[in-house]
Amino acid sequence: MTDLIRLTAAEIAAKVASGELTAVEVTEAHLARIEAVDEKVHAFLHVDREGALAQARAVDEKRARGEELGPLAGVPLALKDIFTTKGIPTTVGSKILEGWIPPYDATLTQRLRDADVIVLGKTNMDEFAMGSSTENSAYGPTGNPWDLTRIPGGSGGGSAASLASFQAPLAIGTDTGGSIRQPAAVTGTVGVKPTYGAVSRYGMVAFSSSLDQGGPCARTVLDAALLHGVIAGHDPLDSTSIDAPVPAVVEAARNGSVQGMRVGVVKEFAGEGYQVGVMQRFEESVELLRELGAEVVEISCPSFDKALAAYYLIAPSECSSNLARFDAMRYGLRVGDDGTKSAEDVTALTRAEGFGAEVKRRIMLGTYALSSGYYDAYYGSAQKVRTLITRDFEKAFEQVDVLVSPTTPTTAFPIGERADDPMAMYLADLCTIPANLAGNAAMSLPCGLAPEDGLPVGLQIIAPAMADDRLYRVGAAVEAALTERWGHPLIEEAPSL
Repeated sequence: MTDLIRLTAAEIAAKVASGELTAVEVTEAHLARIEAVDEKVHAFLHVDREGALAQARAVDEKRARGEELGPLAGVPLALKDIFTTKGIPTTVGSKILEGWIPPYDATLTQRLRDADVIVLGKTNMDEFAMGSSTENSAYGPTGNPWDLTRIPGGSGGGSAASLASFQAPLAIGTDTGGSIRQPAAVTGTVGVKPTYGAVSRYGMVAFSSSLDQGGPCARTVLDAALLHGVIAGHDPLDSTSIDAPVPAVVEAARNGSVQGMRVGVVKEFAGEGYQVGVMQRFEESVELLRELGAEVVEISCPSFDKALAAYYLIAPSECSSNLARFDAMRYGLRVGDDGTKSAEDVTALTRAEGFGAEVKRRIMLGTYALSSGYYDAYYGSAQKVRTLITRDFEKAFEQVDVLVSPTTPTTAFPIGERADDPMAMYLADLCTIPANLAGNAAMSLPCGLAPEDGLPVGLQIIAPAMADDRLYRVGAAVEAALTERWGHPLIEEAPSL
């Protein structure tokens, strides 16, 4: 492993801007790393070698002409395969879109290109972002670089695994119920779910429109902030986009401090089902926050106990509606079109073959919840619970600046262990779902290794909507203190592949 692939995104950007490194050198080093290890990890579904090198050459030529470079110029990035990318495949981890090449870029993709970021390729994910382990991909599971027999989290396991295996210094994920934060927690990386509406969803294939949110993934808090600053901002192409200035996330990450802040510990995020080592590392993190000058307050959010049930009615209902567009008539897979079958038969055959088991499960659950006679009892009731959760957050943030909890109840579990138990799988998102239901900003950063298995544990920080900078302020302070305590970043303890 060369020292170059261990550089942070901030370091790479500075060296490219100064001419100490070329974007081509950096890109070639990461492409070589992908070639060397991704056969074992399976973080990528598509590597755009020629496109990445062409982007890198363009950055070097831009610098040679003396033109202004983007804030992350020359930094390679792994892009979750849920964002459309002109000229290269977007599959969303599904057979129903296998080989589909979009004719346009998502807004997020375009903003990356405009910032001179080098897109290395598209990463593996649970099909249509439905899962907590990246085992539901139609193209096979991704391994956790800390232990390849274990899951890297989901649905964005490919993005997180690319960071933990040093195949990319930056990645993009999406978070519907925890799919940025949960993979970050179990791979020892940093993942941020921005405020809902802060990052454009235009060109992001929809799962649950009122919950989906793209966000940055990185190995450090500052790198995540730099990427956040690039991708966030109002987009008139997205009707849910917030027309407001982006919070000063980079400044917050550079000046992390919790001195004088009030930090709430959520009472409901503890107890049965939480791994002992996870709670031990979390409690140590809370004590660290006290040492750094924060006032720690216990907060009760009673409606959080109903969040999982509400989420698994709202998300499947929206999924049922959104995935109706995959009908074999417009794009993607088409099965049974031999001239003897009706359009309805072709649609049914295509969806039966193109969708995996988890997607079918959620479509059926959502269709049932929206059906006549059941709408009020299920979907309507879940939306009422969502309102109660939002009110719990509002009351909590009247008392504290941020909330903290474990990101996940356990460390990474073995691949296949929960394959036949959907409820056990869903519990992986127990701590992350409330922030999605309320639209708040949230981050996961590494807070140590669980003593039972030596695997990473994540600390979750939750901030009010449009107070994303608080995440970076607290996260940077905790990261700096832990790095000083350990003598190195946690990711340095990841085993070599």
